[in-house]
Amino acid sequence: MTAMGERTSQVSVLEFETIAAAAPETVTLEFIDGRIGVKKASDGDRSTIVSWLARRCMHARPDLDLYQGRGLRVEATREGRAKPDAVLAPEAHFAGQGEWADPDGALMVVEVTSYDSDTDRRDRHEKPTAYGQSGIPLYLLIDRDSCTVVVHSGPDRQVGGYRSVQVAKFGEKVLLPEPMGIELDTEILKNYVR
Repeated sequence: MTAMGERTSQVSVLEFETIAAAAPETVTLEFIDGRIGVKKASDGDRSTIVSWLARRCMHARPDLDLYQGRGLRVEATREGRAKPDAVLAPEAHFAGQGEWADPDGALMVVEVTSYDSDTDRRDRHEKPTAYGQSGIPLYLLIDRDSCTVVVHSGPDRQVGGYRSVQVAKFGEKVLLPEPMGIELDTEILKNYVR
């Protein structure tokens, strides 16, 4: 994912949505585990990684779209608000939905880490819990700090998180299990780390 600057908060989801709607276009806000986070702007390498992944997914599954900047209502209560780096869903799945869509029908969420102190807590702990509680089948974390690709599958709606976590180093082949069922050659990802 992208890094978040934490702002401890005791606001409601409605207050958060009001704040997020008033934020300038250069700022992306998220609301996970009751806290507002400021999402760091995407760097060129992170955008390139998402584009690389989009090409592979669309080639393997032309019936799907990889949405960038799509807001989702997450967590078991749907009180969280996340904007993953990408969301894979059926073509035109989010048409007609507002800024914060229900995650039902999303097949995979993708986060690409930023070089920020918040990445560990947000991308490796809070986001998998929220996405798992939401029932999203796959969470793909492209971790530029550890040069790994982490595939979370088998969401656990009760506890949160995922029942299966597979880790591969950049350069290895990674299988995205069903509902994707495609293999990614991650060698190129070595070019997009500091």
